[in-house]
Amino acid sequence: MTRIIGGLAGGVRLHVPLRGTRPTSERVREAMFSALDARSECDGARVLDLFAGSGALGLEAASRGAESVVLVERDKAAAKVAQRNAAAVAASGAALAVVEAVAATAFLHRSARSFDLVLVDPPYDLPDGELDAVLIDLAPLLQHPATVVVERARKAGPLDPPGDLEVERTRDYGDTRLHYLTTVGAPADR
Repeated sequence: MTRIIGGLAGGVRLHVPLRGTRPTSERVREAMFSALDARSECDGARVLDLFAGSGALGLEAASRGAESVVLVERDKAAAKVAQRNAAAVAASGAALAVVEAVAATAFLHRSARSFDLVLVDPPYDLPDGELDAVLIDLAPLLQHPATVVVERARKAGPLDPPGDLEVERTRDYGDTRLHYLTTVGAPADR
């Protein structure tokens, strides 16, 4: 069972797509959001959840006070599950997440929105080069300052973010590795 851990929708059960996704474990989500809450990163944030699957990461941010949340998931069946989950979380008083049923790169190329917090949880078998391309496309949509959390397999290669981002810290939880990235440089440099 997947559920929202904290905030307005704490305890709300989330549906999970029958196939094609790998939900982030509750232990990893709890660790991630404890770190984000320690810096008040969710409060009033404009959140983007790429490779959203059920939407659990973005919806956890909504439950914890995000101003807006966009869930991007290319699989149509998973996007429908995310939409259902978004409605359940919004019923608790959290922001209603918008679900975009498109590939991450397509969304990033057409979006005119900007984001303070981005959660990136691609399939573990996504090649490093494709993830690097997603981060490059993401960089122009980031506010300054912004935080990007990337979830990868612990055995994956090192993360090589574009010049607009730097790895602030990395944490391991079993087979999962979380990379916390932040924007660098002054806003005028962007």
